[in-house]
Amino acid sequence: MSDAYQSPADSPFRHAAEERDRAPQFVLPMVVRIEKAAPPARTDALETAARAVLVILGDARSSGDGEWAEAVRDWQDARIRKVVRRARGAEWRRAGALPGITVTGKSAEVRVFPPVPLDGWPKDLARLQVSGTDLDDPEAPEPADPGVPVLWLNPGLEMSAGKAMAQAGHGAQLAWWELSGRERTAWREAGFPLAVRTAAPDRWQELTGSGLPLVRDAGFTEIAPGSCTVVADHPALR
Repeated sequence: MSDAYQSPADSPFRHAAEERDRAPQFVLPMVVRIEKAAPPARTDALETAARAVLVILGDARSSGDGEWAEAVRDWQDARIRKVVRRARGAEWRRAGALPGITVTGKSAEVRVFPPVPLDGWPKDLARLQVSGTDLDDPEAPEPADPGVPVLWLNPGLEMSAGKAMAQAGHGAQLAWWELSGRERTAWREAGFPLAVRTAAPDRWQELTGSGLPLVRDAGFTEIAPGSCTVVADHPALR
């Protein structure tokens, strides 16, 4: 699912929208494994996608003189687009042969790749489908563990699993930007624990006014531009 975060005025990226739009546009590709006989649970897929974004941001190859660093910088200097595609069988094996990182959850597997130009996708990824990422939770998710960062979804929006995976990734990235170096290291060393949950309506109103990182969608797919989709509630940011 294609997506782009629209940075609010108080974001760590305070460039004007026009400046970000003039920059070359890149996208962070993510592929979720969806086998017909054993699709992952929806919440697990969302949480795994969010962790995958953090894993590639925290990887040594994405900073300094790392082999992915220039692409990651170029991507973050523009709109932080993410596209989630699905794969199974041989498609998944071909995706796994490309440079990237596979992150696993309880039942989900998500492979994240270094950013690529919008029109420069590797052919083995470009041929994968965006649609068909609708997933369900067999049982209602349990309450998030106390002290774990929570990415709260807007209860008033309906999103496909692919769209929600991209939005959860945006929320995780916003939290990462706001943390200090010490706080980032602690989160990374702990394995990036997090939860994705849908907020109760009254809680959502409280969260959106809390000053915590808030994702506003650019509106390219599924929902209206400017829709608030995720609040990143990391304990260190309260």
